[in-house]
Amino acid sequence: MQEELQDVGKFYNIIVEFFVNYSFQIVGAVIIFVVGIILSKSLYKIVLNLLLKNKVDETLSTFIANFIRFLIVLMMGVLALGKLGISIAPFIAALGALSLTAGLALQGSVANFAAGVVLIITKPFKIGDTITVHDIYGEVDEIKLAYTVLINEDKEQITIPNKYMIGDILVNSFSYRIVEGSVAIAYKSNVDEAISVIKNVLSSHKNISDTNEPIVGIEKFAESGIEIGYRYWVPTKSFFKTQYGVNLEVLKALQNVDMEIPFPQREITIKGGEL
Repeated sequence: MQEELQDVGKFYNIIVEFFVNYSFQIVGAVIIFVVGIILSKSLYKIVLNLLLKNKVDETLSTFIANFIRFLIVLMMGVLALGKLGISIAPFIAALGALSLTAGLALQGSVANFAAGVVLIITKPFKIGDTITVHDIYGEVDEIKLAYTVLINEDKEQITIPNKYMIGDILVNSFSYRIVEGSVAIAYKSNVDEAISVIKNVLSSHKNISDTNEPIVGIEKFAESGIEIGYRYWVPTKSFFKTQYGVNLEVLKALQNVDMEIPFPQREITIKGGEL
């Protein structure tokens, strides 16, 4: 029993000695860390409001403000450890090794975040624009730091990592997308009349853009007839619906004026002999 009391007494003395020797350091470290947290919150609000006031993108502003807040807390944590007499050299070495490992493991994610920052700064497109990347197209619905979300005509949500948006070919047709079509007429047909009929169809369709005038003309001279090509702009959300409707209207309009639409034919001549 006496031995146990002696052990308790020793432990008590160690605790008292520790607090006598390090109490000021502990209180100082806690104060430094608390001040760091309060200061980081204040700087976060100041930086965020300043960036938004200068019309910097909201996503980028939040990212920068959070990054500054993290740096302040990290620096105050290092100072607090130094106040306790703890050597920070091993922590810095461990942090460096951890950062290298994380960088190698998450290099794809880091590349996406870096590309997202570039996209937000340069603004090659905005929400509502129609873009095409790697043969994938859609209307921009969201722009995040790591990825961009597109919505196509089928209401499918397409998520594209931002690293594919930088350093590659990106087509921005804004809120419209171009449609290309063609129809063949016989060589003996009146080409001017056919072009006029197709122009009337395009100009009267409600979904076709008035800003960009449709283009109609001879596309090429084919084996069976003259191909009349036409190009027009439609909203991305009604691309295929408008394309199919216009094609039907063009066919009906040409049939109404008795325009001959040819089809491939072959003449076979048999020489000599009997069948």
